[in-house]
Amino acid sequence: MKDTLTLRFLYRTVPGRLLLRLLVQPGVSKVAGAFLSSGLSKGAIPYFIRKNHIDMNGIQIPPGGFPSFNSFFTRKRISEHGTFPTEQLISPCDGYLRAVEIKKDIVLEVKHSRYSLVDLLADAGLAKEFENGIALIFRLTPANYHRYCYPADGTVLSSKRINGKLHCVRPIALRTIPVFVQNSREYQAVKTKQFGMMVQMEVGALLVGKISNHKSSVGSYVQAGKEKGYFEFGGSTIILLVQKDSITLNTEVFLHWNKEGEATVHQGDVIACANR
Repeated sequence: MKDTLTLRFLYRTVPGRLLLRLLVQPGVSKVAGAFLSSGLSKGAIPYFIRKNHIDMNGIQIPPGGFPSFNSFFTRKRISEHGTFPTEQLISPCDGYLRAVEIKKDIVLEVKHSRYSLVDLLADAGLAKEFENGIALIFRLTPANYHRYCYPADGTVLSSKRINGKLHCVRPIALRTIPVFVQNSREYQAVKTKQFGMMVQMEVGALLVGKISNHKSSVGSYVQAGKEKGYFEFGGSTIILLVQKDSITLNTEVFLHWNKEGEATVHQGDVIACANR
């Protein structure tokens, strides 16, 4: 993905970084979100579809069309995924996937952005549970479908929201700031029968980047393929953390890589199987 001139200006120049400090303030984000949710924004939809070559087949379109850009961006598919074998771990979203082995005290690097697991989770005890496990990092572009689901059946053990400044997750941003420390994020720890404990985290992005998760309280039972929530406008990221020796990655998924070291996946794809 090529960096735009706007991102180069925002992240590589002093005036741009000063402007960025203003752009990421909550008030600006709120105004941007209000505009994208208003009828004034719907004129941008046809251009966005053409520019990003978005396939609208199988999408629920309201009578009279989408009333706002955000209603289009959070579009919903007509058909939902069916049931999945319990020993299979599925992709929670459409996007680009990278798998990283979690070594003790490792500083994870995602597109030149470095951060520790403790910083990511803001919980040292929980981070320790995933030493020598695997981090599955899904990057969504604005062109992707922005609804996501649970990757496995399980019971919700805990939920946490971490507020932060919203920054863009495009490559140029990831080279200059520790994006997962700066961004707002939400996650749940889920106890599964086949894969042990897992963490599913959603990370917000520049300006709006709003994470809208459906309510599921501690103790709730969730199922693979069940919608967990959606992102409003902005490129966003989902991270799955799995424990040591709990899964075997599906090698077919990783046969083809892009220049960023990521594999293309779609929601419902089998990305791993449980270790017997």
